[in-house]
Amino acid sequence: MGLGRLMVVPEPPDDTDDPVSPASLEQDAAPETRMRRADRRRAERDVIGDDAPREGVDIIRPVERAVIVGMGLPGRDDAEVAASLDELERLIDTAGGVVVARATQRRPHPDPATYVGEGKIAELRVLAETHEADAVIFDDDLSPAQQRTLEERIRRKVLDRTIVILDIFAQHASSREGRLQVELAQLTYLLPRLRGWGQALSRQAGGRAAGGVGIGGRGPGETQLEVDRRRLMRRITAIRRELAGAARVRAVKAARRQRSALPVVALVGYTNAGKSSLMNRLTGADVLVEDRLFATLDATLRRLDLGDGRVVALSDTVGFVRKLPHGLVEAFRSTLEETAQAALLLHVVDAAHPEAIEQIDAVREVLAEIGADEVREVIVLNQIDRADPDALADLEHAVRAMRHADPVRVSAWTGEGAEALVARIAHELPDPRETVAVHLPYAREDLVARVHREGRVVTIKHDAEGTRLVAEVGPSLAAELRAADLGSGVVGNAVSAPNAGR
Repeated sequence: MGLGRLMVVPEPPDDTDDPVSPASLEQDAAPETRMRRADRRRAERDVIGDDAPREGVDIIRPVERAVIVGMGLPGRDDAEVAASLDELERLIDTAGGVVVARATQRRPHPDPATYVGEGKIAELRVLAETHEADAVIFDDDLSPAQQRTLEERIRRKVLDRTIVILDIFAQHASSREGRLQVELAQLTYLLPRLRGWGQALSRQAGGRAAGGVGIGGRGPGETQLEVDRRRLMRRITAIRRELAGAARVRAVKAARRQRSALPVVALVGYTNAGKSSLMNRLTGADVLVEDRLFATLDATLRRLDLGDGRVVALSDTVGFVRKLPHGLVEAFRSTLEETAQAALLLHVVDAAHPEAIEQIDAVREVLAEIGADEVREVIVLNQIDRADPDALADLEHAVRAMRHADPVRVSAWTGEGAEALVARIAHELPDPRETVAVHLPYAREDLVARVHREGRVVTIKHDAEGTRLVAEVGPSLAAELRAADLGSGVVGNAVSAPNAGR
């Protein structure tokens, strides 16, 4: 399916072609058996039940050719506008479309009615006709009124950046929760725009405006509009209820990880920075890797062995982008807020990208919005195998000056720097392990096996009564070892990581 799959509200039933529609039943029946207007509306509502075509997520035809439009406002130079349009072009390509032309305009502020001026509207209409474009896509958000006015003037489908990103999310979401989050963002976007999709719906008329018909002179499209709005509100309520249940399940799992002293290290970063590739490199996972924006939406959790007896949970979730739609942040908030609960953030940066610093700033804006900007952070300069050495050195210097900490260089493709990154994670995470000296009976060899698996054995000896063991283990395992000990106890705490008290 092509770009823009959430554009069109389901069209009103065609009473003339459907012999069994409620309206045709009312017309054919005798006056004394005709359905009352309220009954007919209820019947039509049932016809458009929850099993009907999805809430406006199917478009009349795929959008494959697009003209993109950028706005140069005060504080944004031409290079910034061009870079943003380049990213929009990549988004459209990911969504299945192709950009055939682009246009820019510099204004002190957007026009409240049309976003661009009258002269630019005429230019865009000619540009779309010349290149046989299916749509004109704006790099910024449009209000429903602006979108409707532009469609009427340009005579093409008019979209904005938000709807392109929603379309990509709709393509890539695979889990039940991910699909619900995307659908919630789609419906929230669509709700105020029910009146804005061309001439599919007739307008309300009554009294003198209806040619003197008065009561009962309302057009059928208004009934359909009201029904669509009610359906959207019911579906939004149902999705929010189900997502709340999923959030409770996730909270239970997070509490279980906390009780087991399993810290979470979250991968964050700009979309297509290589987070999933890095997860695969570090953990041997098989997370989808694709050179497309937002290829990964669903949260993934994998175990990572730090090599010193400790294990952490490495989390990967949706990437960020400049101008990330607020509705998407709200829809994915329950998932993204897990990032704020992480013990450490690995901020993955595409070191080969010419706008790496701007991407870092964009990610940090989203982190601040979800309350994760205070979590300890390590900047990971990924894809160093593709980066220019001089540009990489400049980027490293800029990150060091900005974050007052050294970044880690790594290549998820070749594996260079992966061991250094794991060592850095171990260094940054506080070490809660205790050094325990115990004398365990042979009947508790299961605990010895757990020490080998979950901790670090310092010394081990066997005698006639059991196993004498000195090891560094987590608090919960230390308590079990002490309970099974034949006579020894806790020696003291292990040496903590340098930043454990931060």
